[in-house]
Amino acid sequence: MHGEYKIPGGKLVVVDVAAEDGVLRHVRVAGDFFLEPDEALDAVNRALEGAPADTDAAGLAARIDAALPEGTVMYGLTSEGVGIAVRRALAHATDWTDYDWQLIHEGPESPALHMALDEVLTAEVAAGRRPPTLRVWEWGAPAVIIGSFQSLRNEVDAEGAARHGIEVVRRISGGGAMFVEPGNTITYSLSVPEALVQGLSFQDSYAYLDDWVLGALGEMGIRAWYQPLNDIATDQGKIAGAAQKRVVGPGGGPGAVLHHVTMSYDIDADKMLQVLRIGREKMSDKGMKSAKKRVDPLRRQTGLAREAVIERMISSFGGRYGLSRGKVTDEELERARELARTKFSSAEWTARVP
Repeated sequence: MHGEYKIPGGKLVVVDVAAEDGVLRHVRVAGDFFLEPDEALDAVNRALEGAPADTDAAGLAARIDAALPEGTVMYGLTSEGVGIAVRRALAHATDWTDYDWQLIHEGPESPALHMALDEVLTAEVAAGRRPPTLRVWEWGAPAVIIGSFQSLRNEVDAEGAARHGIEVVRRISGGGAMFVEPGNTITYSLSVPEALVQGLSFQDSYAYLDDWVLGALGEMGIRAWYQPLNDIATDQGKIAGAAQKRVVGPGGGPGAVLHHVTMSYDIDADKMLQVLRIGREKMSDKGMKSAKKRVDPLRRQTGLAREAVIERMISSFGGRYGLSRGKVTDEELERARELARTKFSSAEWTARVP
């Protein structure tokens, strides 16, 4: 069995391993990481050899740490990263490059239709009728998008939203509220087979699926990092938030994962504060005194037009994994429009947690 894991912010770890009589055998760890001294690699292999095959990534990491020679230096490598690569091998996880990725980047749509497209396209990936898809959104109207489990009245000032003509919609994934305006926001979705994140914990899957965009930002001169659980941050502040939803496949079989990210290209912070109810507790848990300081827009950090940032992100993804242009099919669009009308535009769904 073969497993690979690109450590977020680090290097690629490759593990070849067999499971015989419930234990790990013939373990071979490799990759483009740096490790000193040379004999440390043999120590890693020996530490994993004979380990119970059901040992989780943390347990495998503990075995490795206990076996490493004193003074070992790892660069681009972590013991936990090796453990994750082993778990991915045993789970028969796939890699980004195993797929023919499709890009969807079409014209502006309503907030409710965007919510519906995420659900429909991810279900199509789960059913095997659509390839893994990167969809870049264009917003047809300003909106507040609240998480699946958030209280509507606790998160949104209804009078402020109405005064500014801002639609409120609820998405199918968890997480916090997002304030978006056309031209000021960059949003994208990844609809991927569940096999791509096999062997990863829920938290690790966020970092894994965000890694490509950290690289794209780095190419634009922004040093960004994943900040658990679902933020992308720089030393200037938060620039993006991610959310996920697991979709079960037909008949309860292997499904798909929806991973979507909203990035602040620019922001009207005063308007945001009139629409979102952002309490002191939320500010304090981020170590911030003001909501205005929580988000640092990409426009200021890159000096690039929004369209240029998006094109560079798309180019970076395609350079890593390959990417062909596609579109939402007529059948997918019809289903999404019906779902937008019956679910995502309905008071019953939007206020399902009042």
